[in-house]
Amino acid sequence: MRGPLNIILEDYDVSPVHGFLPHELPLQGLNSYYDDWEEAVRVLPANFARKTYRSKLDKLTVLSTSRLHTKGEWQRAYVLLTFMTHGYIWGGELPAEILPPCISIPILVVAERLGIPPTATAASLCLYNFKTSAPDLLTQPESLTTLHTFTGTRDEEWFYLVSTAIEARGAPIIPTMLKAMDAVRADNASVVTRSLQEFIVCVSDINALIERMYEECKPEVFYHEIRPALAGSKNMAAAGLLRGVFYDEGYGKGEWRQYSGGSNAQSSTIQFLDLVLGIRHFPTKIPGEEPREKDSFHKEMRDYMPGGHRRFLEIIQQVANIREYAQACALGEEITIAYNDAVISLSKLRDNHIRLVTRYIVMPARKSSANAMTGGLNLAVVSSGKNDVLSGTGGTQLIPFLKQSRDETKGTAIN
Repeated sequence: MRGPLNIILEDYDVSPVHGFLPHELPLQGLNSYYDDWEEAVRVLPANFARKTYRSKLDKLTVLSTSRLHTKGEWQRAYVLLTFMTHGYIWGGELPAEILPPCISIPILVVAERLGIPPTATAASLCLYNFKTSAPDLLTQPESLTTLHTFTGTRDEEWFYLVSTAIEARGAPIIPTMLKAMDAVRADNASVVTRSLQEFIVCVSDINALIERMYEECKPEVFYHEIRPALAGSKNMAAAGLLRGVFYDEGYGKGEWRQYSGGSNAQSSTIQFLDLVLGIRHFPTKIPGEEPREKDSFHKEMRDYMPGGHRRFLEIIQQVANIREYAQACALGEEITIAYNDAVISLSKLRDNHIRLVTRYIVMPARKSSANAMTGGLNLAVVSSGKNDVLSGTGGTQLIPFLKQSRDETKGTAIN
């Protein structure tokens, strides 16, 4: 019998109440010194649609980050600057290869402060990008409002809000599963079993939230209008970004950078669910090809999470013990049944995700010519036109990745 893990959530910017969402609601504005940033994002949807956004940003001066003090202010700055970044790159007839100093200089500082890449991520799109008048109803997307979008559509807002609600619903399972891991160390099978049963309910509720995506986010709008704005600068040679994007820091300084786009694979909640069950993922296998990645896409996506969340998940990966504990019990015992049911619930979630991706990406892609460019926006939608090698906004081979993730989840069951 060993003592408890004594993991303090706040040490990793994880809220005991809201999980990976901020403990305090996101700020809706910065002090007046940053009015130019606030205005630039306010007018983004209208100018993005007209492909005139770049000219607006080219007039901005470089603002110092020295007037950002609180955690909420740094997070707010990150939201504004990442929307400006993607708006600038994709807000023209052709993608921009050079990000000007008025964006590059401050976003590099802000991103380093938060331990996260200087590009749009699930954090800037969902975690820090909502408001509500009902803080007790964060799990209900209709009670939330998105602060900013690229397109100004309800579809884009709803896409973010469902993702935010999923993070909120996953929040209570974090302390529950930490208690379960402590219970393993204390050889308390009944607590572990109850925790796994709560895990199953949580995943079932998340599945129900995924189903709600269909209510107010239309697949054609997502594919042709929203998805291009979320695209990154990695593996985007076909769109014109041969070397990625040059982050110009002025006076001859700067660096070519390549980043994956905003993706729900960057959800810390979903990765936490994987890790506590001991599910392992590997580099995506494409038939007839060697794996392109050194690490699994899941692990790569951790680099796109806030620094504290990434460190938390790394700790969880090291101390996860539930699968080994259940495996040591006899088949048919309550704990092994609960563990396998938990694995099944998570594999159902991945089946649901595959259906979602099929409806929002694969089917619209079938209707579009492989080389078609609708109004220039689809320069960002890099696809070979073959359904089994469509790319996600995160830059991975989409369908093989999702199916392999599902199969790896199922394979974790104790038999």
